[in-house]
Amino acid sequence: MAYLSQKYSRRKFAAIGGRFVLATIGAALFPSHSLAATLPILDVAYAGSMGSMMEGPLKTSVRSELHMDMRGRAQGSNALARLIAGGSIRPDVFISVTRGPMMTVLRSGKARFAEPIAHTEMVIAYSPKSRFVSQFESASKGRTEWWKVLEQPGLRFGRTDPNADPQGRNIIFTMMLAAKMYHQPDLVEKTLGPIINAEQIFSEPTVLARLQSGELDASSAYRIQPAPFHLPYISLPGQLNLSSERVHEEDPSLSLTIGGKKYDPEPLIYYAAALSDSMNPKGAAEFVQWLKGSQAQSIFGRYNYDSPDSASTLRT
Repeated sequence: MAYLSQKYSRRKFAAIGGRFVLATIGAALFPSHSLAATLPILDVAYAGSMGSMMEGPLKTSVRSELHMDMRGRAQGSNALARLIAGGSIRPDVFISVTRGPMMTVLRSGKARFAEPIAHTEMVIAYSPKSRFVSQFESASKGRTEWWKVLEQPGLRFGRTDPNADPQGRNIIFTMMLAAKMYHQPDLVEKTLGPIINAEQIFSEPTVLARLQSGELDASSAYRIQPAPFHLPYISLPGQLNLSSERVHEEDPSLSLTIGGKKYDPEPLIYYAAALSDSMNPKGAAEFVQWLKGSQAQSIFGRYNYDSPDSASTLRT
Protein backbone atom coordinates (compact mmCIF):
# COMPACT_ATOMS: atom_id res chain seq x y z
CA MET A 1 0.00 0.00 0.00
CA ALA A 2 2.82 2.35 0.88
CA TYR A 3 4.33 1.65 -2.52
CA LEU A 4 1.02 2.32 -4.30
CA SER A 5 0.49 5.50 -2.34
CA GLN A 6 3.97 6.67 -3.12
CA LYS A 7 3.52 5.82 -6.79
CA TYR A 8 0.17 7.69 -6.89
CA SER A 9 1.76 10.75 -5.24
CA ARG A 10 4.53 10.81 -7.82
CA ARG A 11 1.95 10.67 -10.64
CA LYS A 12 -0.13 13.43 -9.06
CA PHE A 13 2.96 15.59 -8.57
CA ALA A 14 4.00 14.98 -12.17
CA ALA A 15 0.55 16.02 -13.42
CA ILE A 16 0.51 19.16 -11.29
CA GLY A 17 4.08 19.91 -12.27
CA GLY A 18 3.21 19.51 -15.93
CA ARG A 19 0.36 21.96 -15.65
CA PHE A 20 2.68 24.38 -13.81
CA VAL A 21 5.29 24.12 -16.56
CA LEU A 22 2.65 24.71 -19.27
CA ALA A 23 1.29 27.71 -17.36
CA THR A 24 4.82 29.10 -16.93
CA ILE A 25 5.57 28.68 -20.64
CA GLY A 26 2.26 30.35 -21.53
CA ALA A 27 3.00 33.30 -19.27
CA ALA A 28 6.47 33.66 -20.79
CA LEU A 29 5.13 33.57 -24.34
CA PHE A 30 2.11 35.81 -23.68
CA PRO A 31 3.05 37.95 -20.67
CA SER A 32 0.44 40.67 -21.20
CA HIS A 33 -2.38 38.61 -22.68
CA SER A 34 -4.36 38.16 -19.48
CA LEU A 35 -3.73 41.79 -18.42
CA ALA A 36 -4.79 43.23 -21.79
CA ALA A 37 -7.92 41.08 -21.75
CA THR A 38 -9.06 42.65 -18.49
CA LEU A 39 -8.39 46.30 -19.37
CA PRO A 40 -11.18 48.37 -20.93
CA ILE A 41 -10.32 49.70 -24.38
CA LEU A 42 -10.06 53.44 -25.02
CA ASP A 43 -10.25 54.27 -28.73
CA VAL A 44 -8.62 57.65 -29.46
CA ALA A 45 -8.60 59.36 -32.88
CA TYR A 46 -5.94 62.06 -32.87
CA ALA A 47 -4.10 64.56 -35.07
CA GLY A 48 -1.31 62.78 -36.93
CA SER A 49 1.31 65.24 -35.64
CA MET A 50 0.92 63.71 -32.15
CA GLY A 51 1.94 60.18 -33.11
CA SER A 52 5.33 59.87 -31.37
CA MET A 53 4.01 60.97 -28.00
CA MET A 54 0.62 59.26 -28.18
CA GLU A 55 2.01 55.86 -29.14
CA GLY A 56 4.90 56.13 -26.66
CA PRO A 57 4.82 57.54 -23.13
CA LEU A 58 1.20 58.66 -23.17
CA LYS A 59 -0.13 55.21 -24.08
CA THR A 60 2.07 53.67 -21.36
CA SER A 61 0.82 56.16 -18.77
CA VAL A 62 -2.82 55.55 -19.69
CA ARG A 63 -2.28 51.83 -19.07
CA SER A 64 -0.52 52.28 -15.74
CA GLU A 65 -2.46 55.26 -14.35
CA LEU A 66 -5.94 55.02 -15.86
CA HIS A 67 -5.88 51.22 -16.32
CA MET A 68 -7.11 51.35 -19.91
CA ASP A 69 -5.73 49.93 -23.12
CA MET A 70 -5.47 52.93 -25.45
CA ARG A 71 -5.90 52.20 -29.15
CA GLY A 72 -4.83 55.09 -31.36
CA ARG A 73 -5.79 56.22 -34.86
CA ALA A 74 -3.63 58.99 -36.34
CA GLN A 75 -4.74 61.05 -39.34
CA GLY A 76 -5.23 64.62 -40.49
CA SER A 77 -7.64 66.40 -38.12
CA ASN A 78 -10.05 67.49 -40.88
CA ALA A 79 -10.27 63.99 -42.32
CA LEU A 80 -10.94 62.48 -38.89
CA ALA A 81 -13.54 65.14 -38.08
CA ARG A 82 -15.46 64.32 -41.27
CA LEU A 83 -15.38 60.60 -40.53
CA ILE A 84 -16.63 61.15 -36.97
CA ALA A 85 -19.33 63.64 -37.94
CA GLY A 86 -20.55 61.31 -40.69
CA GLY A 87 -20.65 58.29 -38.39
CA SER A 88 -18.03 56.34 -40.33
CA ILE A 89 -15.89 55.85 -37.23
CA ARG A 90 -16.85 55.85 -33.53
CA PRO A 91 -13.82 56.56 -31.35
CA ASP A 92 -14.21 57.36 -27.66
CA VAL A 93 -12.11 60.53 -27.84
CA PHE A 94 -11.14 62.94 -30.62
CA ILE A 95 -8.07 65.18 -30.40
CA SER A 96 -7.63 67.84 -33.09
CA VAL A 97 -5.18 70.64 -33.76
CA THR A 98 -6.90 74.03 -34.32
CA ARG A 99 -10.55 74.65 -33.53
CA GLY A 100 -11.97 74.14 -37.04
CA PRO A 101 -11.98 70.31 -37.15
CA MET A 102 -13.25 70.11 -33.57
CA MET A 103 -16.10 72.51 -34.35
CA THR A 104 -17.14 70.17 -37.17
CA VAL A 105 -17.54 67.40 -34.58
CA LEU A 106 -19.30 69.64 -32.04
CA ARG A 107 -21.78 70.99 -34.58
CA SER A 108 -22.63 67.45 -35.68
CA GLY A 109 -23.75 66.67 -32.11
CA LYS A 110 -21.02 64.07 -31.59
CA ALA A 111 -19.63 65.92 -28.54
CA ARG A 112 -20.86 68.61 -26.16
CA PHE A 113 -17.57 70.44 -25.56
CA ALA A 114 -13.82 70.20 -26.15
CA GLU A 115 -11.01 71.07 -23.76
CA PRO A 116 -7.76 72.84 -24.78
CA ILE A 117 -4.84 70.60 -23.79
CA ALA A 118 -1.70 71.91 -25.55
CA HIS A 119 -0.23 74.51 -27.90
CA THR A 120 2.53 74.54 -30.54
CA GLU A 121 3.99 76.61 -33.40
CA MET A 122 5.12 76.21 -36.99
CA VAL A 123 8.78 75.48 -37.86
CA ILE A 124 10.71 74.40 -40.94
CA ALA A 125 12.30 70.97 -40.42
CA TYR A 126 15.23 69.92 -42.59
CA SER A 127 17.22 66.79 -43.36
CA PRO A 128 20.82 66.34 -42.17
CA LYS A 129 21.29 64.40 -45.42
CA SER A 130 20.21 67.31 -47.62
CA ARG A 131 22.75 68.84 -49.99
CA PHE A 132 21.47 72.18 -48.69
CA VAL A 133 22.20 71.30 -45.05
CA SER A 134 24.92 73.93 -44.55
CA GLN A 135 22.54 76.63 -45.76
CA PHE A 136 19.78 75.38 -43.48
CA GLU A 137 22.20 75.42 -40.54
CA SER A 138 23.14 78.98 -41.38
CA ALA A 139 19.45 79.93 -41.56
CA SER A 140 18.76 78.27 -38.19
CA LYS A 141 21.37 80.59 -36.66
CA GLY A 142 19.87 83.67 -38.32
CA ARG A 143 22.74 84.17 -40.74
CA THR A 144 20.76 83.35 -43.89
CA GLU A 145 17.18 84.15 -44.87
CA TRP A 146 15.35 80.81 -44.43
CA TRP A 147 12.90 81.52 -47.24
CA LYS A 148 15.74 82.16 -49.70
CA VAL A 149 17.05 78.65 -49.02
CA LEU A 150 13.61 77.18 -49.76
CA GLU A 151 13.40 79.06 -53.07
CA GLN A 152 16.46 77.35 -54.55
CA PRO A 153 15.94 75.23 -57.69
CA GLY A 154 15.94 71.50 -57.06
CA LEU A 155 15.06 71.72 -53.38
CA ARG A 156 12.54 69.03 -52.38
CA PHE A 157 9.96 70.34 -49.91
CA GLY A 158 7.26 68.28 -48.20
CA ARG A 159 3.89 69.24 -46.72
CA THR A 160 0.48 67.70 -46.08
CA ASP A 161 -2.81 67.96 -47.95
CA PRO A 162 -4.51 71.28 -47.08
CA ASN A 163 -7.90 69.66 -47.73
CA ALA A 164 -7.45 67.00 -45.05
CA ASP A 165 -4.97 68.40 -42.58
CA PRO A 166 -4.70 71.80 -40.84
CA GLN A 167 -0.91 71.73 -41.10
CA GLY A 168 -1.26 71.63 -44.88
CA ARG A 169 -3.06 74.97 -44.65
CA ASN A 170 -0.89 76.35 -41.86
CA ILE A 171 2.30 76.19 -43.90
CA ILE A 172 0.51 78.14 -46.64
CA PHE A 173 -0.59 80.78 -44.11
CA THR A 174 3.00 80.97 -42.81
CA MET A 175 4.32 81.57 -46.33
CA MET A 176 1.61 84.16 -47.01
CA LEU A 177 2.60 86.02 -43.85
CA ALA A 178 6.28 85.74 -44.80
CA ALA A 179 5.52 87.20 -48.25
CA LYS A 180 4.07 90.28 -46.52
CA MET A 181 6.74 90.54 -43.85
CA TYR A 182 9.69 90.27 -46.26
CA HIS A 183 8.00 92.16 -49.13
CA GLN A 184 8.28 89.18 -51.46
CA PRO A 185 4.94 88.94 -53.32
CA ASP A 186 5.89 85.72 -55.14
CA LEU A 187 7.31 83.90 -52.08
CA VAL A 188 4.40 81.43 -51.83
CA GLU A 189 4.70 80.40 -55.47
CA LYS A 190 8.49 80.07 -55.28
CA THR A 191 8.46 77.90 -52.15
CA LEU A 192 5.24 75.89 -52.50
CA GLY A 193 4.19 76.14 -56.13
CA PRO A 194 0.43 75.71 -56.61
CA ILE A 195 -1.74 75.30 -53.50
CA ILE A 196 -2.38 71.66 -54.41
CA ASN A 197 1.08 70.51 -55.51
CA ALA A 198 1.32 66.74 -55.97
CA GLU A 199 5.13 66.90 -55.89
CA GLN A 200 5.09 68.29 -52.36
CA ILE A 201 2.04 66.73 -50.70
CA PHE A 202 2.36 63.52 -48.66
CA SER A 203 0.37 61.87 -45.88
CA GLU A 204 1.22 63.34 -42.48
CA PRO A 205 2.74 60.18 -40.92
CA THR A 206 5.23 59.88 -43.81
CA VAL A 207 6.50 63.45 -44.24
CA LEU A 208 9.15 63.41 -41.51
CA ALA A 209 10.12 59.82 -42.31
CA ARG A 210 10.88 60.96 -45.86
CA LEU A 211 12.86 63.86 -44.44
CA GLN A 212 14.80 61.51 -42.16
CA SER A 213 15.70 59.23 -45.07
CA GLY A 214 16.90 62.16 -47.20
CA GLU A 215 14.10 61.80 -49.75
CA LEU A 216 13.09 65.37 -48.88
CA ASP A 217 15.32 68.35 -48.09
CA ALA A 218 12.87 70.25 -45.90
CA SER A 219 9.26 70.19 -44.77
CA SER A 220 6.63 71.99 -42.80
CA ALA A 221 6.34 70.83 -39.19
CA TYR A 222 5.03 71.72 -35.79
CA ARG A 223 7.73 72.28 -33.17
CA ILE A 224 6.65 69.08 -31.43
CA GLN A 225 7.51 66.86 -34.41
CA PRO A 226 11.24 66.92 -35.35
CA ALA A 227 12.80 65.78 -32.04
CA PRO A 228 11.50 62.17 -32.04
CA PHE A 229 12.96 61.79 -35.54
CA HIS A 230 16.27 63.40 -34.48
CA LEU A 231 15.75 66.12 -37.07
CA PRO A 232 16.92 69.76 -36.86
CA TYR A 233 14.58 72.64 -37.56
CA ILE A 234 14.47 76.39 -38.14
CA SER A 235 12.44 78.44 -35.68
CA LEU A 236 10.29 81.13 -37.27
CA PRO A 237 9.50 84.65 -36.03
CA GLY A 238 6.43 84.98 -33.83
CA GLN A 239 4.68 87.00 -36.55
CA LEU A 240 4.83 83.94 -38.84
CA ASN A 241 4.65 80.79 -36.70
CA LEU A 242 0.90 80.99 -35.85
CA SER A 243 1.62 80.71 -32.13
CA SER A 244 -0.48 83.75 -31.27
CA GLU A 245 -3.94 83.09 -29.84
CA ARG A 246 -5.16 86.10 -31.87
CA VAL A 247 -3.60 85.12 -35.18
CA HIS A 248 -6.70 85.93 -37.27
CA GLU A 249 -7.51 89.17 -35.44
CA GLU A 250 -3.95 90.37 -36.01
CA ASP A 251 -4.34 90.00 -39.81
CA PRO A 252 -8.07 89.73 -40.66
CA SER A 253 -7.40 90.01 -44.39
CA LEU A 254 -5.47 86.72 -44.40
CA SER A 255 -7.57 83.83 -45.73
CA LEU A 256 -7.30 80.83 -48.02
CA THR A 257 -9.91 79.29 -50.33
CA ILE A 258 -9.57 75.61 -51.21
CA GLY A 259 -12.22 73.69 -53.12
CA GLY A 260 -14.66 76.55 -52.73
CA LYS A 261 -14.29 76.64 -48.93
CA LYS A 262 -12.76 79.61 -47.16
CA TYR A 263 -10.31 79.11 -44.28
CA ASP A 264 -8.89 81.63 -41.83
CA PRO A 265 -5.69 81.04 -39.82
CA GLU A 266 -6.29 79.60 -36.36
CA PRO A 267 -4.12 79.31 -33.23
CA LEU A 268 -2.21 76.02 -33.05
CA ILE A 269 -4.05 74.69 -30.03
CA TYR A 270 -4.88 71.02 -29.48
CA TYR A 271 -8.39 70.21 -28.24
CA ALA A 272 -9.74 66.94 -26.79
CA ALA A 273 -13.39 65.86 -26.65
CA ALA A 274 -15.14 62.81 -25.19
CA LEU A 275 -17.59 61.73 -27.87
CA SER A 276 -21.27 61.30 -27.12
CA ASP A 277 -21.61 57.88 -28.78
CA SER A 278 -18.49 56.50 -27.09
CA MET A 279 -18.39 52.78 -26.24
CA ASN A 280 -16.46 53.76 -23.10
CA PRO A 281 -18.03 57.08 -21.97
CA LYS A 282 -16.68 56.95 -18.42
CA GLY A 283 -13.15 56.22 -19.63
CA ALA A 284 -13.38 58.89 -22.32
CA ALA A 285 -14.38 61.59 -19.83
CA GLU A 286 -11.69 60.49 -17.38
CA PHE A 287 -9.04 60.55 -20.10
CA VAL A 288 -9.91 64.08 -21.28
CA GLN A 289 -9.68 65.40 -17.73
CA TRP A 290 -6.43 63.51 -17.17
CA LEU A 291 -4.91 65.20 -20.24
CA LYS A 292 -5.32 68.54 -18.47
CA GLY A 293 -3.61 67.33 -15.29
CA SER A 294 0.01 67.61 -14.16
CA GLN A 295 1.09 64.11 -15.16
CA ALA A 296 -0.09 64.35 -18.76
CA GLN A 297 1.10 67.95 -19.04
CA SER A 298 4.55 66.83 -17.91
CA ILE A 299 4.62 64.35 -20.80
CA PHE A 300 3.49 67.09 -23.19
CA GLY A 301 6.32 69.29 -21.94
CA ARG A 302 8.94 66.60 -22.57
CA TYR A 303 7.74 66.43 -26.17
CA ASN A 304 8.03 70.21 -26.72
CA TYR A 305 4.32 71.02 -26.42
CA ASP A 306 3.43 74.28 -24.69
CA SER A 307 0.51 74.64 -22.30
CA PRO A 308 -2.77 75.95 -23.78
CA ASP A 309 -2.48 79.02 -21.54
CA SER A 310 -5.72 81.03 -21.59
CA ALA A 311 -7.43 79.09 -24.41
CA SER A 312 -11.11 78.53 -23.71
CA THR A 313 -13.25 75.40 -23.80
CA LEU A 314 -14.99 75.00 -27.16
CA ARG A 315 -18.79 74.70 -27.31
CA THR A 316 -21.35 75.07 -30.08
